Amino acid sequence: MDQKKIDRINELARRVKAGEALSPAELAERDALRREYIDSVKASLTGHLDNTYIVEPDGTKHRLPKKK
Repeated sequence: MDQKKIDRINELARRVKAGEALSPAELAERDALRREYIDSVKASLTGHLDNTYIVEPDGTKHRLPKKK
């Protein structure tokens, strides 16, 4: 997700916080941007966890198991 989209999410949030009502199109845009942001954070976290290893006291390494 690029910085322009994050700035737009923040702009819409500031407007709502200031008491300004958003149009239905802006509400839909905000929801879509929020979903995209959440998905990108989840993908980033999954990528980090996929490359995380646990080192046992005997020196062996193994990946974190995936939860169902």
